[in-house]
Amino acid sequence: MARISKENYYLNIAKTVAGRGTCIRRKFGAIIVKDDVIISTGYAGAPRGRVNCCDLNYCLRDKMNIPRGERYELCRSVHAEANAIIAASRDRMLGSTLYLACVDPKTGETVPGTCCCQMCKRMVINAGIEKVIVMEEDGKYTVYTVSDWIENDDSLGQIGY
Repeated sequence: MARISKENYYLNIAKTVAGRGTCIRRKFGAIIVKDDVIISTGYAGAPRGRVNCCDLNYCLRDKMNIPRGERYELCRSVHAEANAIIAASRDRMLGSTLYLACVDPKTGETVPGTCCCQMCKRMVINAGIEKVIVMEEDGKYTVYTVSDWIENDDSLGQIGY
């Protein structure tokens, strides 16, 4: 039996972390790794002390038929990437890698084609994280270089004030 790659090892851990998520739309798990040490983990869930969507038994964005990637301000959850960043010190995150896995809460299957939302991309950039590796399916992943997000400013979305 072949030894699992480090990328898949960490992605499997991120997928396990996603299992703690309380979002009923998508369960995301994130871990931040530097020098082969996990420095932080995070999953999608309501802020501390607030009621989770899984306890309310509904998602406001689902209820309003809001498509994926839109109107995140209506979401009760703090995203997995944000929770992982909040829990880590910036000096440890500089040059680190964030591993991200998304699971469908209804089927338990990995959801391919996901990545950080625009808000989380901005947090990843400011945290000094170097790359993001996203699970596409068991054993397969996509690597995103954060410097590409910085150079391609359009990828961060337009903000109007």
